[in-house]
Amino acid sequence: MSLVRRALPEDAEEVLRLRQVMIDALFPSGPSLAWHSDSLPTLRAELSEADGDFAAFVVDHPRRPGALASLVAGTIDYRIGRPGDPRGLVGFVFSVATDPDARRRGYARACMTTLLGWFRERGVRRVQLTASPEAEPLYVSLGFRPKPDPLLELTL
Repeated sequence: MSLVRRALPEDAEEVLRLRQVMIDALFPSGPSLAWHSDSLPTLRAELSEADGDFAAFVVDHPRRPGALASLVAGTIDYRIGRPGDPRGLVGFVFSVATDPDARRRGYARACMTTLLGWFRERGVRRVQLTASPEAEPLYVSLGFRPKPDPLLELTL
């Protein structure tokens, strides 16, 4: 039996806590968590949509009832098709995080494998993510390859 399950609306606060673990590891943002309260209603709504284009998969913490040990979240985006990918569905993985005291147990790998299966079931042929140097070996072991595509971003 798999330890991985789909996150539910009642997991939203723990999902945000693990997202903050990931954010703090990549971009130390200071002690303010004020954005969590603004994010909770939308996250709960997204977690309640079983057939939507967003999914989060989690593992419950083995020693802390009510807490999550690991999280992987992803979305499906539509982009106009192209040769080799006529449907144009692209998966994007983000918020891969494991509680510091639950690392090195395969939880992130198990969550990623489940998310990749979810993408496959929906006809996604390409999956993208950005990786920290520490996490890159996991993704490479799952078949991800670096791409030289430049990314530009505009904040509105």
